[in-house]
Amino acid sequence: MTHSVRVSHKGGPIRGRIHIAGSKSISNRALILNALSDSPKEISNLSDSDDTQTLQRLLSQETDLFDAHHAGTTFRFMTAFLALKKGTQILTGSERMQQRPIGPLVTALNKLGANISYENKVGYPPLRIGDCKVQKSNQINIRSDISSQFLSALCMIAPTLEKGLILNLEGELVSRPYLEMTLKMMHVFGVESSYEGNTIHILPQKYVSIDYTVESDWSSASYLFEVAALAEEAEIELTYFTESGLQADAALMDFCDELGVSADLSSDQVLTLKSTNSCVKQLDHNFIKHPDLTQTIATICAAKGINIRYKGLKTLFIKETDRVAALQAELGKVGVLLKPSTEKDFEYVQEGRVEIANPIFDTYQDHRMAMCLAPLGYIAPVVIKNPEVVSKSYPKYWEDLKELGFLIQ
Repeated sequence: MTHSVRVSHKGGPIRGRIHIAGSKSISNRALILNALSDSPKEISNLSDSDDTQTLQRLLSQETDLFDAHHAGTTFRFMTAFLALKKGTQILTGSERMQQRPIGPLVTALNKLGANISYENKVGYPPLRIGDCKVQKSNQINIRSDISSQFLSALCMIAPTLEKGLILNLEGELVSRPYLEMTLKMMHVFGVESSYEGNTIHILPQKYVSIDYTVESDWSSASYLFEVAALAEEAEIELTYFTESGLQADAALMDFCDELGVSADLSSDQVLTLKSTNSCVKQLDHNFIKHPDLTQTIATICAAKGINIRYKGLKTLFIKETDRVAALQAELGKVGVLLKPSTEKDFEYVQEGRVEIANPIFDTYQDHRMAMCLAPLGYIAPVVIKNPEVVSKSYPKYWEDLKELGFLIQ
């Protein structure tokens, strides 16, 4: 792969059938739950993302230096997982990972009895993780307005603790569906929990070893939804999709009428996307439950001239990059204005329509920036820098665009 690619399309109808690999979020949880069971079994249709491959590698390695690279979910889940492991391990990551806060999770684990310290800056990776010999407490208060992955990490190890865990959530919970995904998957692997009000209670239990098949990834599907939204005519079939309620990004289906796409999910688990050439002029939406859809929806709205008011963007500032700033910069290159609302924090308004003049888009080491901007090549050629970043969650992305008639040079 070159340092940049030029993405274009001859126009006209888009038709194709694409297989998208398993959900990264489900895959990563399944790997941890499987590893915590007595006799791990095979997991089918795992995500082919860098994040999942990294987690597989870390779970199987025998050395005491663990490098999660850019994988945020992997780093957070491994922090809790390694807290149970005998001996001393170092958990580190990329330069960007070392700028992403981990303090609330470390503090919570240490209150339980873990022995975790910081190698460099307090509150940030890398971490030195020693033996967790005695559980000091079974009750933790933790802020829930930073990352649901901290909560998921704690919940997944909770049944393996001698005293279990009572988790008291403080503040507004962000990305609640991802926490609910964790608890539902724990149930599938044999562990019961109660979640009432702001308290999660998990008793000591054992995970059951099962054969598990991961459903395909709705987040990845969003970029092909975008292709359908921008095309004059499209019919794209995506295989092995379900509405299980596990993936928050299945909320993509809710945007169909507003963005000009019809989406039909058949009984044989095929999701068919078709363009309808209709859309609203304005959109107002809260992304707190599905933040990973934000960049895709932003780009569709920019391409179609839909003014949009965003709410619930607080988690986007600590992702692979500051995704709000990245969107502001890149959409600004094509004449679209994204600015803070003067009314409330974490609310933004976007106005304007794409006026493309051969833009060169930066991707900020963020896979979702590359994948949301590339479909604009259907309108007119665009250049995407560092295209290899898509491997973090969707390694086949460029090949799948080619299948749909895009020219990737």
